[in-house]
Amino acid sequence: MRSRLPIRSWLSVEVPHSCVVLMRRDPTISAAEARIVEPLLAAYSSHWVQISLFKDQLLAALATAPKLAPLIHSIRSRLKDAGQLRDKPCRKIRKSREQKTTFDIRPDNLLVKVNDLVGVRILHLYTRQIRQIDSALREIFAESQYELLEGPFARTWDDESRQFFQVCKISTRDSPSLYTSVHYVIGSASGTKVTAEIQVRTLMEEVWGEVDHAMNYPQKAESLACREQLKVLARVTPSATRLVDSIFLTLEDYQQQRERAPEQPQKSQRRARGHPIAPGAAPRRPANR
Repeated sequence: MRSRLPIRSWLSVEVPHSCVVLMRRDPTISAAEARIVEPLLAAYSSHWVQISLFKDQLLAALATAPKLAPLIHSIRSRLKDAGQLRDKPCRKIRKSREQKTTFDIRPDNLLVKVNDLVGVRILHLYTRQIRQIDSALREIFAESQYELLEGPFARTWDDESRQFFQVCKISTRDSPSLYTSVHYVIGSASGTKVTAEIQVRTLMEEVWGEVDHAMNYPQKAESLACREQLKVLARVTPSATRLVDSIFLTLEDYQQQRERAPEQPQKSQRRARGHPIAPGAAPRRPANR
């Protein structure tokens, strides 16, 4: 059992809460829409201290939980930087314009409408661990008084994975981008409500996710060949995950057999020559003829 979990940060960005983030002009949105985004960036900067504090408190709760530690490999975390935050409202504005819906993110609701300002990713080795991980996380949320706002739900495209999550009573959603991950959205216990997204996935799924992120974020790769190869990797990943599952299942079976092994010689001795022998009794000698 690890006494300390490795906690890795996706990025280290120090942004004073008083800084003013300048909006780069996006040619696909109007000047009026750009003026909507600028106050969002200013609101994010003004609440940087509360957001950063929530992330640190959440990481401490996860890293010190005794039931969670033996189940996971590592924890990764990040705070969304100004550039990423700028891109997200711009994409949502374009989507609202295309679907003719209302863009409802404002400075006063930014911290709860954008759920991934704080992002935490929990990595584990094999699929069956998710049952115990889910139970451990729910205990952590209750103890720390974090409100479970959404989830858990699993994004997946694989039918076998979908069936497994349903057995675990975790709802599923289709994943057109071909990745698998279990999601939780929680709210802080502080006066200024801040939300965070927690993702739980296996190390094999993380490999695919890192390659996909490098290629397709914030803009999707233009190379058709690369996109097709990424789809192939997505389809190979479940096979690798199932192989890891099989390895650990075989290990558990082997360990159970080892635990039962000391009993077998005693049983075979008592059944020698068809005469049951009581423990500690001397064997009977055959009668002289």
